Amino acid sequence: MEIKPIRSEKDHKAMLGMIEELWDAEPGSEAHDRLELLSILVEDYEEKSFPIEAPDPVEAVKFYLEQNGLERSELARLLGSRSRASEFLNRKTGLSLTQIRKLNSAWQIPADILIQPVRAT
Repeated sequence: MEIKPIRSEKDHKAMLGMIEELWDAEPGSEAHDRLELLSILVEDYEEKSFPIEAPDPVEAVKFYLEQNGLERSELARLLGSRSRASEFLNRKTGLSLTQIRKLNSAWQIPADILIQPVRAT
């Protein structure tokens, strides 16, 4: 089995097939080492070919609220007021550094997501 860079969709599919064949390889074996190398190549190709855009800060906060069964009032408490929460959720304003720190600390939403500009819809 020749391991080479992935340069096309055809190469990508071939590597995925090789990974599937090696999936149950015993850790520490030569086959498992090949599996790890193939996985690294596929991951690199997929990151370059199919980049995933970071979520919008408003969508990230809405998702957190929904997933944790929280009401907008919880966001208002963290941001300092209901009007501030409403402005943010309605995309009229972004978050201040203090608000980003509060949300990151309280809800563990990554700061690199929260610091992005709010996208207009």
